[in-house]
Amino acid sequence: QVQLVESGGGLVQAGGSLRLSCVISGRTFSSVAAGWFRQAPGKERDFVAAISPNGGTTVYSDSVKGRFTISRDNAKNTVYQQVNSLQPEDTAADYCAAGTFGVTWSTSRNPGLYNYWGRGTQVAVSS
Repeated sequence: QVQLVESGGGLVQAGGSLRLSCVISGRTFSSVAAGWFRQAPGKERDFVAAISPNGGTTVYSDSVKGRFTISRDNAKNTVYQQVNSLQPEDTAADYCAAGTFGVTWSTSRNPGLYNYWGRGTQVAVSS
């Protein structure tokens, strides 16, 4: 059994920052790729960022590149998403996901490659 638990969401003013966390348990943490997806109200779930098992490769969507930073601390079994310069359009439920695949520009965008998902954490950005 694999479990993912997100935290760190909240309400922030435009221009503010948050750090999202995702604790992954149930298998060797260092062996899984991890990613973040988000879903705004009434919208489809979109890819945000992904990171390879050893942290050597990161991939970002064009909409957040330069503002968001994904990282991981394998000693803590935790994946992070630092989100800066938040805008109202960033308001969404953010989901952590994990899978066993090679992280590339194309594979990381495919939600079907992620076998495990968290329940989400809400990010709300006010103007």
